[in-house]
Amino acid sequence: MTTRERFLRVLHWQKPDRVPNMEFGYWDETITCWHRQGLPERIKTDEDMERYLGLEGLSLIPEVPVRNGLFPEFEEKVIKDRGDHKLIIDKEGNLCEILSSGSSIPRYIRHGLQTRADWERLRDERLNPASPGRIGDVAESVDDAHEAGMPIRFDAGSLYGWLRNWMGVENLSIAIMTDRSWVEEMMDHLVDLTLVLIAKAVSGHNVDVAWWWEDMCFRQGPLVSPQLFGELMVPRYERVTAELKRHGIDVNVLDCDGRVDELVPGWLGGGINCMFPIESLHTDPLTLRQRFGARVLLMGGVNKVRLIEGRAAIDRELERLEPLVAQGGYIPCVDHRVPPDVAFENYLYYLEKKREIL
Repeated sequence: MTTRERFLRVLHWQKPDRVPNMEFGYWDETITCWHRQGLPERIKTDEDMERYLGLEGLSLIPEVPVRNGLFPEFEEKVIKDRGDHKLIIDKEGNLCEILSSGSSIPRYIRHGLQTRADWERLRDERLNPASPGRIGDVAESVDDAHEAGMPIRFDAGSLYGWLRNWMGVENLSIAIMTDRSWVEEMMDHLVDLTLVLIAKAVSGHNVDVAWWWEDMCFRQGPLVSPQLFGELMVPRYERVTAELKRHGIDVNVLDCDGRVDELVPGWLGGGINCMFPIESLHTDPLTLRQRFGARVLLMGGVNKVRLIEGRAAIDRELERLEPLVAQGGYIPCVDHRVPPDVAFENYLYYLEKKREIL
């Protein structure tokens, strides 16, 4: 079987020859650290790593050549170099401080979207579905992916996640409570943008899966109440997923970190049916399956901390998840990018043991 056949069979509750061996990627520091532990220096990127280790990695799944969201993005530029830190304008128009080297969450100083005038400018200049260059050669990309035995995914976008990036959590939270009609207007535009792209880039093509990004949960729960989530977002998801289904896409993968339990019923109600990456310190994939049964598909859920702890902990973690793999509708992988705390030797052991249950 090809990777595409395995991937689609698992996500449609059918039996593959084996579950696809997928992983979610690595911190840049992890690869650098592993060079000192035996990884060849020529391995530089997630794609390099996945090919080197013989994985069917998520970074190798091609995307339909469509630019959803901001297009063009803002030009990233350094405003001030402070040695170990830099003050920059990022690709989303925010003024923020970042480390000069290594990975960290930026410290946001000023978000680019603060007023209705900011929104109207962003909407007209960077969220225009008719902007030249948004859509590439879809037919060729789909054909190339399928000839290579790979699925291809469509970027279905974001509602809360993008607005949070552009406005900041605090500003968006205040806007929801004080100017809800404006927030709904922005979400409606994002839905309309995605629907136009579906009509232009999915219709008539054999696209396999839609992929959403909604980082809207922290370790203790969502950043917006389930009630508001149900009112603001679920009906808008339904508009998009119904149109995707009309064009043959019935698997919608939702990328959200943190403790997602309280929002899963809304996502399922809105037609988003696959949870990823299931950060298991906060959300247990076994619990999700117990609660929602075959309604929910799962990807991720392998606790990265167990890989830090060593072989015995890795064995226990995979034994815990093995019944879920056997049940179906689940592709196991480390529950976020592998951090440098994980020894290369431990990661290779994890992959070896994981292959036994796939």
